[in-house]
Amino acid sequence: MSKLKGKDVPQEPNFQIRPPFSKKFKPGAVKELIATTLNDTLGGRLYDPNKVSNWSKSIADSVKSQVKTLGYDRYKIVVEVVIGEQRGEGVRMGSRCLWDSDTDNYASEVYMNDSLFCCTAVFGLYYY
Repeated sequence: MSKLKGKDVPQEPNFQIRPPFSKKFKPGAVKELIATTLNDTLGGRLYDPNKVSNWSKSIADSVKSQVKTLGYDRYKIVVEVVIGEQRGEGVRMGSRCLWDSDTDNYASEVYMNDSLFCCTAVFGLYYY
């Protein structure tokens, strides 16, 4: 309540429904983080089915922590990592979720060498 000429006037709530432009999820910046992490983690490695699950967790945790440093305060960050053996076959990766095209976005990157491939996707979903 604020006072206006001796009367109590109720304050209007000021909820933020949309993020300001400077705080929107930016796929370009996130894509660079993903590419750097994939090159650092998987560069020069050969596919090893015993180590793939640890690599996936490490990449997902690293990417998520780096994306959080970009200042997306009210965003839920979801990271999906798929690593497989390179056999010359095609792979398709799909995802589905409830989406607001004004505020939500994603970034993805693919890393390949002679032995393995890695598809990584990062989704930024805005909390209302």
